[in-house]
Amino acid sequence: MIPARPSPTTSTGLTRAVAWTLGLLLAFAVVPAAVQPTAARADNPIVQHVYTADPAPLVHNGRVYLYTGHDEDGSTYFTMKDWRVWSSADMVNWTDHGSPLSLATFSWASADAWAGQTVERNGRFYWYVPVKNRATGRMAIGVAVSDSPTGPFRDALGRPLVENGEIDPTVFIDDDGQAYLYWGNPNLSYVRLNADMTSYSGGVTRIPLTTAGFGTRTGDPNRPTLYEEGPWVYKRNGLYYMVFAAKCCSEFIAYSTAPGPTGPWTYRGTVMPTQGSSFTNHPGIVDFRGSSYFFYHNGALPGGGGFTRSVAVEKFSYNADGTIPTINMTNTGAPQVGTLNPYARQEAETIAWGSGIETEPAGEGGMNIGWIDNGDYIKVKGVAFGPGASSFTARVASGSGGGTVELRLGSPSGTVVGRCGVPNTGGWQSWTTVTCPVAGAVGTQDLYLRFTGGSGYLLNMNWWQFTPSSTVTAAR
Repeated sequence: MIPARPSPTTSTGLTRAVAWTLGLLLAFAVVPAAVQPTAARADNPIVQHVYTADPAPLVHNGRVYLYTGHDEDGSTYFTMKDWRVWSSADMVNWTDHGSPLSLATFSWASADAWAGQTVERNGRFYWYVPVKNRATGRMAIGVAVSDSPTGPFRDALGRPLVENGEIDPTVFIDDDGQAYLYWGNPNLSYVRLNADMTSYSGGVTRIPLTTAGFGTRTGDPNRPTLYEEGPWVYKRNGLYYMVFAAKCCSEFIAYSTAPGPTGPWTYRGTVMPTQGSSFTNHPGIVDFRGSSYFFYHNGALPGGGGFTRSVAVEKFSYNADGTIPTINMTNTGAPQVGTLNPYARQEAETIAWGSGIETEPAGEGGMNIGWIDNGDYIKVKGVAFGPGASSFTARVASGSGGGTVELRLGSPSGTVVGRCGVPNTGGWQSWTTVTCPVAGAVGTQDLYLRFTGGSGYLLNMNWWQFTPSSTVTAAR
């Protein structure tokens, strides 16, 4: 008898017993019936195997890096112990880089790995996060630093950078090099960061929350403005934008603008109305390869809700006067930018949609997919096979009887263009390379790697790569 593989400690269990309901839940939770796409092809939320929240995108060297929180399974509060990093070159296929930062990184932190943001300066990456200070019991802002956007990150100070019991830091570096750190719920404050990004000059400044600056809230005499939390500050065409979560506890996303980074702010209206199945929302906006993208979270996955959230993304265009249009949640997500090259090595944890898989750190470095049962699959979108591929190679491991990797086009039940057998390799991190012939993989296709075999977990996969036919020249 093959011993059972231990369950993943960070699994959401999202795509095992409830996999068949996922598309249906997404369609009815997020999108009006009149515009429901085919559920199995939905791309929002962009991560399906773990709950994610509070997206903070960063564009660096031709990729979008996405820093998120991680809601624990079955949470009935904001139970969060670590942060996660993802990246994409095309806005639809996202690579899981694991968790390079956690509460354990900060020796002075006791709980609450909540919403943060990362910024790059002079080749270093600074991740500002709110955590509970063990010594005071209050929320404080810490800063971690790394030489890589994917970590590992270390505590830059060994103590809080600032502390006033509030949360949700956002960081912005102006054209003149001056950096600002903003944060706050229920207030809104900022400091001027020094060039080292780990200290600041002057004191903490409280931004006046006026109704002219942040809209009018009704029904709460203690909170006259709409501002709630989750500020996101950036500059476009000389205008400063502050996008924020508005009006707890059925939040929508609103924004204000200003002629300078410290105001005065003018309320401009709604970005994303209240919708979905999470009572919070959290914005992040970036420009990437000539287009603008809005990141947010909802509770659209099975088991999802206000404490088990998932990150999604929409493409949008500014109005001619620089205002932001109203953006609604969809389950189709942003369109793909370009295509994916199958003739270059691709990490198995680069996924547009996954059913049943989980991820874990690989013994060979990076991450691998695992905990794969019969019928599980991953989808990779927009794979440019061109005239055709002749073979498929994958780095695999198995501590069981192994299984088969079916290469299908268009859907999990689509045309089979190849099958690769995976044997027992002697362990879940005992890696070997398998290759199989391929026929019929031509043009640009959505590729499904569907896993089949007996009962129990079948195999792990670290990476894969196709070989072009003799008439194809692989992209360099």
